[in-house]
Amino acid sequence: MSSALELRAFASGDGHDVSVAVPRRGTGWYDGGMAEHYTLRLATGMRERLTERARRAGLAERTLAQRYLEEGLRHDAHPLIQFLDGPSGRRASLIGRGLDVWEVIATLRDNDRSTAETAQYLEVSPGLVEAAVSYYGEYRDEIDEEIQLNEAEYERGLTAAARGAQALRA
Repeated sequence: MSSALELRAFASGDGHDVSVAVPRRGTGWYDGGMAEHYTLRLATGMRERLTERARRAGLAERTLAQRYLEEGLRHDAHPLIQFLDGPSGRRASLIGRGLDVWEVIATLRDNDRSTAETAQYLEVSPGLVEAAVSYYGEYRDEIDEEIQLNEAEYERGLTAAARGAQALRA
């Protein structure tokens, strides 16, 4: 990803050290930056479970392990947020409620940013709305993108419904 060069030293066959400039390469994760190498030991049986879960999810083990670490760290910082797969992909949602964070934030905006009105409308506690707001504060770009995608899908649905109604009248 990066075109920066790194100087690496090698021992040549004749006993002399040789320095060579090689391009740096890395695997981006979430922020598109360079990934850091990290090694750890797994408890007995954990690798097999990871391998099986990755196979079923159609992901590389490394990718799934990185996702688990990222989501675990996010969950530690925001304990009322969980991560779920669904038709729109993997997303942050409120534990035990079936509401995605983006839904709470969009509803909050529709209710003049009133936590109490949003909580009442969604039939959740104000604390859960505040948990979504806290998560949004850290991951605003992700949540805003989900809101925009949902709004675009809603508009496509309206257009399709109008075309269908028009077709029925013809």
